[in-house]
Amino acid sequence: MKYFWKQQASASLCLVALIVTACSKEKARFTISGEITNAANKTLYLEHIGTTKIELTDSVELTDGNFQFWQRYDYPDFYRLRIDNQIVTLAIDSADRIQIKADAKTFATNYTLEGTVDESLKIKALIKLQTQTAQRYQALKNQYETGNMSLDTYIDSLNAIIDDYKKPATAFMIADFGSLAAYFALFQQVNHTLIFDIYNKADNKLLGAIANAWDQNYPESPRTIQLKKMYLASRAVIRGERTVKMEETNSKAFLDIVLPDLYDRPVRLSEIGAGKVVIVDFTAYTQTQSPAHNSELMQIYEQYCDQGLEIYQVSLDADTHEWKNAAVNIPWICVHDEQSVYSEIAQRYNVRSLPATFIMDRDGNIAQRLEQNEKLAAVVKKYLR
Repeated sequence: MKYFWKQQASASLCLVALIVTACSKEKARFTISGEITNAANKTLYLEHIGTTKIELTDSVELTDGNFQFWQRYDYPDFYRLRIDNQIVTLAIDSADRIQIKADAKTFATNYTLEGTVDESLKIKALIKLQTQTAQRYQALKNQYETGNMSLDTYIDSLNAIIDDYKKPATAFMIADFGSLAAYFALFQQVNHTLIFDIYNKADNKLLGAIANAWDQNYPESPRTIQLKKMYLASRAVIRGERTVKMEETNSKAFLDIVLPDLYDRPVRLSEIGAGKVVIVDFTAYTQTQSPAHNSELMQIYEQYCDQGLEIYQVSLDADTHEWKNAAVNIPWICVHDEQSVYSEIAQRYNVRSLPATFIMDRDGNIAQRLEQNEKLAAVVKKYLR
C-alpha cells in the first residue's frame, strides 16, 4: 500500500511539473479597453506594427462606444488602434491593461490613457514631437520653393530642425536604451528619411546602445535581430571594414543611380563604375563650400583617374541651367537630379547635408561613407589597391 501511494505521489508531482512548465511557456497577454464617443457605426481596428509590415489582429464595430481587445504576444511590441485614418500607437511591454478614452472626431490627438501606460505615454510624446518636426519641415520647404531662402540657409535650417527633435528624443533613449520608447524614437522619420542617421558616428553609437540593450533583454525578438543587423552593417560602412552586402540593402538596384548628364543623356552608376573605384558625390554647385570641395576632388581625380578612379557627382541644384554652367568644365561625370533637395535617390543614400560622399568598390558595392573632415585621398587610395 505504501508503494502504491508513493507512485501516486510521484505521478502527481510530475503532473504538477508539466502544468507549471506549460504555463511558463504560455505567451503573455495584454488587454486594451475603453470608450470612444461619437463613434456610432464606426469600426475600431487593432493592428500589430511589425518590423516590416502592419497586420490586422482584431476589430469591433462600435455601437455604444465601449470596446475591449486582448491579445497574447511574445516580446515587447507596438500595436495601434485605428478609426478610419486616425491612429493611436500603443507600446506593450508587460501584461499590460490599458484603458483609453477618446472622441472619434479627434481620436489621434486628443485621447487619455490609464493603466500600465508609461511606455505608451512616451510614445505619445514622441509622436507629438515628430509631428511638430514634420510641420516645421513643411514650412521650411515652402519658403525654399517660393525662392525666399537660399540653399545654404535651407540646409542649415533643416539641420537645426532635426537637432531640435534629436535632443529630447535622445533623452528618451538614454533614460532606458532597452525600452520601446528608445526603439520608437530611433525610427521616426521626416520626409521619408530617418531623423537619426545610422551612418553618422554619434547617432550610430545610440543605435549600438539600443541594439545591445535589446539583445541582453530580448535576444530572440524580431526587433533585436533587426537592430543588430542594422548596427553591424552601418558600423562596417563607417569604419570601411567591409562592403555592405547586397542582402542587407535589398539589392544593388536599390543603390544604383540613373540620371541625365549635361547633354541630357542618362548615365547609370553601375555601368560606368564596373571594375572601378567610384566616388559617389552628392553636392550642390550653388553652395558656398562647393568650389573648395570640387577643388579637392579635382586633385584626387587627377592623381588617381589613370589607376581606375571615377567620380559620379550628383547635383541637387534647383536650377538646371545654373548647374550646367558650373559643371561644363568638370572632367568627371556630372549628373543632375531635378528633385533637388527632395531627391528620392538622396533619401536612399540617407543624405542629410551637402556635400555627402561615398566610395563604391570595384565590385559595385557601397563600401564606405565619408565624413566631411575625413581624408578622402587616403580612403580612395586604400580601395584602389
